[in-house]
Amino acid sequence: MIPTPPAVAVNGLVKRYGRTTAVDGLDLEVPVASVLALLGPNGAGKTTTVEICEGFVRADAGEVRVLGTDPSGAPDALRARIGVMPQGGGAYPGVHASEMLRVVAACAAQPLDVGWLTSVLGLQACARTPYKRLSGGQQQRLALACAVVGRPELVFLDEPTAGMDPQGRRLVWELIGALRRDGVAVLLTTHLMEEAEALADDVVIIDHGRVVAHGSPAQLTASGSQQELRFRAKPGMDLDGLTAALPAAYHAAEPIAGRYLVQGRIDPGVLSIITSWCAAQGALADDVQVARRSLEDVFLELTGRELRP
Repeated sequence: MIPTPPAVAVNGLVKRYGRTTAVDGLDLEVPVASVLALLGPNGAGKTTTVEICEGFVRADAGEVRVLGTDPSGAPDALRARIGVMPQGGGAYPGVHASEMLRVVAACAAQPLDVGWLTSVLGLQACARTPYKRLSGGQQQRLALACAVVGRPELVFLDEPTAGMDPQGRRLVWELIGALRRDGVAVLLTTHLMEEAEALADDVVIIDHGRVVAHGSPAQLTASGSQQELRFRAKPGMDLDGLTAALPAAYHAAEPIAGRYLVQGRIDPGVLSIITSWCAAQGALADDVQVARRSLEDVFLELTGRELRP
């Protein structure tokens, strides 16, 4: 059986702006019927990478194939097969929401029903509202509608839920999930780690134009041994005794009176040590919670915690 080629394949991608290297030898792959989240701090090269894949920017080096085609110059045959949701929305300021969507739909051979899509994305109430008067969330939902109305095989979503309330965000998540189930490949950028964990089959984290981590959300958050166990008990217990009983490199603390924290790899043996220590002091460990690393923890470990412009 011949394997299905990926919807997007990027190898050794390089893009420079003067002396600044925005993308520096980047590799990534988006299989068909999957969602890839491209993460990185401001200025990491995410938008440049996506714009090259969309055909809006030419690479300086490397190979890019989008649906088997070099996107450089965005050939018409390729444009008809992809959907693009840019950060700025991409709509005319004075056009009504429904008019904008109908214009985009008219360019497709077999567009989705505009009325149905308007209903699904909760845009009925603002259908006759000029784009410039829409809320940020409504503008984002309209931009998403324009990206998918042409039944694309591949969709690029640049921060698709920026400015949305929780209800709008969940609505967009459901639509992205439906696209994947229908066989559509999705490449999205986001600053919301929860969004990437909820939607992505694969995550690529980049910094300074280079890939610093790649894997599924589960793979990225499972790497490393650091975990946390939190529990409640009577305040002021002897932490020196607990530290002595735990394996080396574990850390125990009482950051708030009566609330304890143990950091290290939490397994049944360590849990037994903790409960035995509590019992020896006539206390019962209550509200025991084991927390694993989140994708945000991984992101900050790899890219730093300092604020970037």
